Amino acid sequence: MFNEAKEDQVNPRLVAADNQFGFDLFNQLRSRERDKNIFISPLSIACALTMTYNGAAGETRQAMARGLKLDGMSLDEVNRANATLMSSLKSTDPKIELTIANSLWARQGVQFKSDFLARTRQFFGAEIAALNFSEPQAKTTINNWVSKSTKGKIPAIVDQIDNQKVLFLINAIYFKGVWTKQFDKALTKNEPFHLPSGAAQPVPMMSQSGNYLYYRGDKFQAISLPYGSGGANLFLFLPDQGSSLDELLKNFSYDQCQQWMNGFRSTPGDVKIPRFKMDFDSNLNESLKALGMEPAFSADQADFSGMREQRDLFISEVKHKAVIEVNEEGTEAAAATSVGISLTSMRPTPQRFKFIADRPFLLALRSQKTEAILFLGAVLEPK
Repeated sequence: MFNEAKEDQVNPRLVAADNQFGFDLFNQLRSRERDKNIFISPLSIACALTMTYNGAAGETRQAMARGLKLDGMSLDEVNRANATLMSSLKSTDPKIELTIANSLWARQGVQFKSDFLARTRQFFGAEIAALNFSEPQAKTTINNWVSKSTKGKIPAIVDQIDNQKVLFLINAIYFKGVWTKQFDKALTKNEPFHLPSGAAQPVPMMSQSGNYLYYRGDKFQAISLPYGSGGANLFLFLPDQGSSLDELLKNFSYDQCQQWMNGFRSTPGDVKIPRFKMDFDSNLNESLKALGMEPAFSADQADFSGMREQRDLFISEVKHKAVIEVNEEGTEAAAATSVGISLTSMRPTPQRFKFIADRPFLLALRSQKTEAILFLGAVLEPK
């Protein structure tokens, strides 16, 4: 799987495109669901949509390229860069497990172009199968694949298969990382977490002290917690007391975040973060339309003639599910994305810091080798 150009360097243009797309989508979702926890895998969503992009043509392809930030890259360049990225993300660290899987499920009897299927298999390592969508077993088969690919964390992504559905393109990602420095369970104590409403609820707060990659920004602070030998890190961004998540998000763009991440430096400090589990389930149609991909969702305008000769396909549904669990040992996270196709300025670092995440914060889980953001979230209420 993902055996193309293993020795090549990861294409920074693709990584930047995927990350930029993820930030844009996160901000769209945040504007629609301001009072809820949000947790997505930009990599999973971009990968599923890029497989779909391989079958787009004309204005639909241009619109998807703009939304996915792929302007200026040829289809072949995009595909080879994806194959190299997926290969490079494989972890050789026994304390970091990262698996990424793709699949394509077609309605039996509906013909798709052989070169489209070949690219999906060659560059995305996708399992390809034709199923009788009218049988209940078809939904079970797809969901079993998703469950297996996410170690049971996402048991299902497809709720139903209507008569118009002819294709599902699915990406699943699973991550499990052990902290480089684990939290001592004996130090975990229930402490109040201050919700956006002003109310407080008790949550188990994990504690440790040491040297950390740390950044002091304008009205916020941020910390990086590594897994294993440092192949992946969890970045946490915490607004100051008297500030808010909304204020922090005003400047939360990919470019701004890159500047922040480049400004981290090793600093001694004390850390408290909640132990929590979080899951997220969303239909991404409206958010993706808002990012410029509307033609792909229009039965009248969509052009997926790269998938099959007849111009009779459109994206009817993009579903995303993601889960994360953060505890004393480390982090376990998973996500699945399904695209259903139907017919028609550095500041001085303090001597020592205190990072107490007892109020809403942002998180980003990043591969350090590739700089790809695997997961991105806003924690308003840890559970």
